[in-house]
Amino acid sequence: MIHPHETELKNYTDAQLEQKLLKLNHMYFMTENQDMRQQMILLIDGYKLEIEARRAAARLKQEQDQDDNPLDDLINVS
Repeated sequence: MIHPHETELKNYTDAQLEQKLLKLNHMYFMTENQDMRQQMILLIDGYKLEIEARRAAARLKQEQDQDDNPLDDLINVS
């Protein structure tokens, strides 16, 4: 967790994280308070990191689940 006032991001669905990110981005450009913007940046970065980590995990799982790799038939270890 990057920001102390944010709850555990793993409790949110992907759609909820995307919605929170969009809402926070919108609020970021509405405020002129620099201190508030710094706090928003921390939250935005946390959301982006969580989304990217989930996507990377999904890609890795998909790659591991693929059994139709044509190179597997070419490698013969005896």
